[in-house]
Amino acid sequence: PFSHHQHTNRMISAFQQPDTIVVHEPWWTPMARMADIVLPITTSLERNDIGASSRDRFLVKMEKAIDPVGEARNDFDVFAALAEKLGTLEAFTEGRDEAAWLRHIDDACRTATAEAAGVELPDFDTFWSEGYVEVAPPAEPFVMFADFRADPDAHPLKTPSGRIEIFSQTVASFGYDDCPGHPTWLEPAEWLGSALASRFPLHILSNQPRSRLHSQLDFGDVSRGTKIQGREPVSINIDDAAARGIHEGDVVRIFNDRGAILAGAHVVDAMRPGVLQLPTGAWYDPLEPGKPGTLDVHGNPNVLTLDKGTSKLAQGPVAQTALVEVERYEGPLPEIKAYDPPQETQRSP
Repeated sequence: PFSHHQHTNRMISAFQQPDTIVVHEPWWTPMARMADIVLPITTSLERNDIGASSRDRFLVKMEKAIDPVGEARNDFDVFAALAEKLGTLEAFTEGRDEAAWLRHIDDACRTATAEAAGVELPDFDTFWSEGYVEVAPPAEPFVMFADFRADPDAHPLKTPSGRIEIFSQTVASFGYDDCPGHPTWLEPAEWLGSALASRFPLHILSNQPRSRLHSQLDFGDVSRGTKIQGREPVSINIDDAAARGIHEGDVVRIFNDRGAILAGAHVVDAMRPGVLQLPTGAWYDPLEPGKPGTLDVHGNPNVLTLDKGTSKLAQGPVAQTALVEVERYEGPLPEIKAYDPPQETQRSP
């Protein structure tokens, strides 16, 4: 959440309301740093599992490569131990351990889902021995809405009319001022055409990064290799940079009324004037942890973004709708602590 959710400082205030926050994590993420209790959890290399997806033709054996590191436990084992303390162990585990649950899930898939689809799968022991199962491709390629296209009356869509709706009377009947019953342009909460642009004249775009998936493995060499002086790189138009005395490789402070972050300047002529591009996913690294409004020294754009739904109906994120200003950072550079492990203490005998 501290890498994905908008308006990080508002979230910090919300996180201070519960009495206790428990997190189960393999990595020392910003979420773990903000928790009261952290339970160390195994990665996929330290446990057995089955890999599958509704969009591919393979079931894959995921046999653990190593034993759990340190005191890490599987999620199942953690919750089984908690259930035992609560007197509900049998109800939770149903008498199965990890191996028995994998067999049970595979049996259910084979006898229910696969048979219903006319697909024959081997028994669990054969699958586990072979390491994978490949399902034959369909005789005909998948075509979106094929049945509906062939006979719309016999195969209606899941809309009130059963048809593709360019105008929705149902949505229109809600009376939402920010979500009419038809597609249209609506003025964003923040954009370069608004009055706020006189104070914050740059529109920041928080795109997906090339060096990781969202915030995953931000501590890895690939992601860290893209940083500028340890900070997430922000692309800025060459003229916008020149007007602010910013040069390639400088550390800059990006700010608005919601917060401020440090990032590394990447000066380019490919960016549109008035626009910044800062990938999402840099692990939140506050100068003063737990203090709303403190400077993020690593470059997480959600410190700056607006916590507002796309509409009263959809409630999607509006991460791209944020105005900011940027300036060259002149002070001593704060140390990056996002990846530092927790301080260890000696356990009592």
